[in-house]
Amino acid sequence: MDYEYERNGTANLFLWFEPLAGQRHVKVTDRRTTCDFAEALRDLIDRYPTAEKIVLVMDNLNTHKPASFYGTFPPDEARRLIDRLEIHYTPKHGSWLNMAETELSVLSKQCLNRRIPDQPTLAAEVAAWESARNTARCRVDWQFTTHDARTKLKRLYPSIQPG
Repeated sequence: MDYEYERNGTANLFLWFEPLAGQRHVKVTDRRTTCDFAEALRDLIDRYPTAEKIVLVMDNLNTHKPASFYGTFPPDEARRLIDRLEIHYTPKHGSWLNMAETELSVLSKQCLNRRIPDQPTLAAEVAAWESARNTARCRVDWQFTTHDARTKLKRLYPSIQPG
């Protein structure tokens, strides 16, 4: 008897995590294109209609740029979305600094640790996981301080010499 792996397709997960509130949202998409990213971010931004600015920490993936909005939406909509964001990128090879990456790890261990037959089942499983985590208000105990960053990532910080 021989076993052969059969791939039944792929999916992409966008995850947002609001650490102080212990809330997260996962959006399942077919792909991870520029347009998928822009549409997912619009969903995030529109979840907070009264927020003046949304502080967003994310990695440097090639689609994770404000220009993605202009390739997806009319200019006035793209500008509306960009104006609502304050974007901070994690250093290259520093995605571990992004708390959403911690949540993705938990999601992988608690929900995605088996084969899932199709995208509707994946979306249902992820939604159940999200609801349980949000109800429990699970938070990240982030202990990486500015001092730690300046020590560990000193090559990324400018050195100011007196005089």
